[in-house]
Formats: sequence, structure tokens, C-alpha cells
Amino acid sequence: QVQLVESGGGLVQAGGSLRLSCAPSGRTLSSIGMGWFRQGPGKEREFVAACNWSGRSTNYADSVKGRFTISRDNAKNTAYLQMNSLKPEDTAVYYCAAVLSVSSVAVVADGAYRYWGQGTQVTVSS
Repeated sequence: QVQLVESGGGLVQAGGSLRLSCAPSGRTLSSIGMGWFRQGPGKEREFVAACNWSGRSTNYADSVKGRFTISRDNAKNTAYLQMNSLKPEDTAVYYCAAVLSVSSVAVVADGAYRYWGQGTQVTVSS
């Protein structure tokens, strides 16, 4: 069983930055693909970013490309989502997710992820 603990959400002005962290308990981060998803007010959950177990393969939603960066530090057993140039439309609850996979490709489909964090609120004011 993998439990994911997220941190780093908060309130920020448009143009600002936040970094979200996700640490799994119960096992090491190696051999786990990581993803970030978000659900805005009145919206369905959507894919944000993903990386494979090694971090060499990443994938991003078009809406965040060039602004968000997913990374992982297996030595610290933590995955990150660095969010820069934040916009009000980035306001959402952000969830990290994990899939037990050694695939060379970052997993995009939320249905493939077995483990989910509790979510952390990100609010961007205009």
C-alpha cells in the first residue's frame, strides 16, 4: 500500500510561483511513475504533468507547458511540481498520483494511477 502526502499549496498572486511536493509512505519512490492532476471549481479532474520512474520521460498538459515543471528526487523520496507564472485559471485542488511502473514513458491517463494523495488547494488571485 502506498500513501501519498502532499504539501506546498496556498494562495498566490497571478504571476507568482509555488512548489508542490509529494512524498509516498510505505515504499520508496523508485519504480513508481508520478503524476499531477487538478480539479478546478465546477470542472472535471484534468491531467497536469507526469514523469516516469526515472524522471527521464515527462509529459505536460498544453495549458501548463513552459510554466510548470515536474521533477523527482529519488534520494529524498519526493516528487515535485514547480509552478511558475501562475494564472487565476490554475486555481484548483492539485492531486499527486502514483503508478507502480518501470515504463520508459510518462503515464498520462488518470485511470492508470492506483494511488492518490488527499489534494492540496492552490488559489491564484488576479
